[in-house]
Amino acid sequence: MDVASGDAGLAQSLVGLSNFGVPARVASSLIKQRGDLARRLSEAVVAAIPAFNVSGNPELLPDLDRHAGEHIAELLRLLGGGAVRDFEFVRAYARRRAAQRFPIEATLQAYRCMHPILSTWLRGGVSTPRARIHKQTFAAFAELVTQYTSSISIVFAAEYVAHTSVLAEAEGDRRTELLSILVGGYDESDARVARLLKRAGYLEQRLSFCVALAQSTDPLEMENPARAQRIADAMVECVAALSVRVLVGVRSNLVTAVFSDIRRASGWTAPQASLADRIKEQLLALGPAVLIGLSGDQPSTSLIPRGVHEATVALDFADVTERVVPFYALSIRRLLIHRGAEYVQSALPVWFGRLRDADAKSRGHLMKTLRALADADMNVQRAARGLRVHPNTIYARIQRINDVTGLDAHRYHDLTHLLLAVDCGRV
Repeated sequence: MDVASGDAGLAQSLVGLSNFGVPARVASSLIKQRGDLARRLSEAVVAAIPAFNVSGNPELLPDLDRHAGEHIAELLRLLGGGAVRDFEFVRAYARRRAAQRFPIEATLQAYRCMHPILSTWLRGGVSTPRARIHKQTFAAFAELVTQYTSSISIVFAAEYVAHTSVLAEAEGDRRTELLSILVGGYDESDARVARLLKRAGYLEQRLSFCVALAQSTDPLEMENPARAQRIADAMVECVAALSVRVLVGVRSNLVTAVFSDIRRASGWTAPQASLADRIKEQLLALGPAVLIGLSGDQPSTSLIPRGVHEATVALDFADVTERVVPFYALSIRRLLIHRGAEYVQSALPVWFGRLRDADAKSRGHLMKTLRALADADMNVQRAARGLRVHPNTIYARIQRINDVTGLDAHRYHDLTHLLLAVDCGRV
């Protein structure tokens, strides 16, 4: 027998069977049964494995029939003296199943289902009324089928996993390109970009978009790709219960996620609740180790870069006490201070240093008094109750602030001036 390099176990089982002088005789007697056997193999697989019944793929069962026939033809070729090859037909079948996301375990189980049928078929090729077959011959047939199903299972699994990895890498590249286009902005006159977004479903009407940026409470952890990817995966899992689409990736050491959903079913129906509000509630489940900035709803893909900017600003306000910060929940005052603090710090009033020193000597009570007055609408009695001190203490602190700055915290404009200076100076 011409045994080429290949699966050693299968090759050895063929050599062992040839010692009994039956392979060629079996092959010739089984050729007429090949069509009926292929049908029996397919029927046995479909009856035993639910995945082949519940799948809605119209190509699955016809392909199974063809594949069963390929196995019979390969066994007949091997019995006829053919060399053990690389099972390219199994590899091709694995690539088709991987491309169609058919579960790998279903096909491996199918191969196991074929084992007893193939064994009976092979033994039947020599079991005639006049033939006396030694038990060792039957054992050799069983070993052949065992080695064959083992070989094809290994080949199938390896090719399926390899092709799935290739598909995942291609999908990852496509998603990375889509994310870069969406968050970076694009020129709508670019036909290539328009086709890409349209094929991905991002140019459909009545869609809303929301951007989230996330990072660990320790920014250095984001330099670890595995840690960043875990946060990305967790964000996807958090919104799994919602009917939203997620495009997520890691950019500039931040996890960037673009969420999208239908804003309204038609022009005659009311819009759904804010996408950002629904996303926020789900992202709170990420826990205290992750900080997230969330944009408001954006009505088109062309405004997603604005959503990225909003999420970036919101992320600056996130901390362990307020882990998920929506941009739309930020007050105008907080936004103005965030935007202008750096400019104001170079032009702080001359009294600011004196106020900072006086507040330090009072262990922070002067600044607390200013904020309590603002929260109490400049009502001294209410501010005193909030700080749990006597009203005279509030009056004394107000006078101390006046002595240092020349501003009266009883007055609206003076109190506003004081608080803005304090916030921008980060006292």
